[in-house]
Amino acid sequence: MLVLLPPSEGKAAGGSGAPLDPHSLSLPGLAGARAAVLEELVELCSADELKAREVLGLSEGLRGEVAKNAGLLSAPALPAGEIYTGVLYDALGLADLPAAAKAAAERSLLVFSGLWGAVRVTDRIPSYRCSMGVKLPGLGALGAYWRTPMAAALPEAAGDGLVLDLRSSAYTSAWKPKGEAAGRTAGVRVLHAQIVDGVEKRSVVSHFNKATKGRLVRDLLLAGAAPADPAELVTALRDLGYMVEAEAPAKAGKAWSLDVVVTQIH
Repeated sequence: MLVLLPPSEGKAAGGSGAPLDPHSLSLPGLAGARAAVLEELVELCSADELKAREVLGLSEGLRGEVAKNAGLLSAPALPAGEIYTGVLYDALGLADLPAAAKAAAERSLLVFSGLWGAVRVTDRIPSYRCSMGVKLPGLGALGAYWRTPMAAALPEAAGDGLVLDLRSSAYTSAWKPKGEAAGRTAGVRVLHAQIVDGVEKRSVVSHFNKATKGRLVRDLLLAGAAPADPAELVTALRDLGYMVEAEAPAKAGKAWSLDVVVTQIH
């Protein structure tokens, strides 16, 4: 099983570890593209703070993120699973997983990134600020930029097993499984169901959506679940107590759509 995750906007400080070693990152087929994005991002943030803030969509209060990006080549690095913070990663709780579940997380989790393309949670990276929605002056929109290198590197990472896609829309633009791999892919949406004037209404709540996805992955890891395809994933989630509504693709080459329906927000 390969689990595709979005990154978090909030990131932990890099601590006092050694700086980034680009050659140590997983998915070496992305190395050239990573180097190009890193070079332009560092150059942009080193040259003109106002322009960098405009390109990155940062407010005055986040000007420190520009300086952070300017120093990426020498900044201390930590495992990506420690760098990414926020609602989804708090709910996932990588740090306190038992050994077997943590080993499964290290094998199966892949975090998408505007800067790195995609990384394993064990890959050591510095704290940075660069979303997939950014359009760099030289390389252009990152979602489009990453499609070609991702198309070459990701099928091997996906192998022949289930692909559980929990990414937000900005990150799905960088890689979408094609052909046979798409039929092994399940995209998940979290819906909050509540009764209003006697009628059930459903809505997507961003914060709650992220927390539920984090708990869902954690529960699968703790259970040692290893679904081979979307149908087995539906069974595994229902066995774990989730209310899941599944829609198989109408034709080959399309992904499954899963709605996880919850009635309480926490």
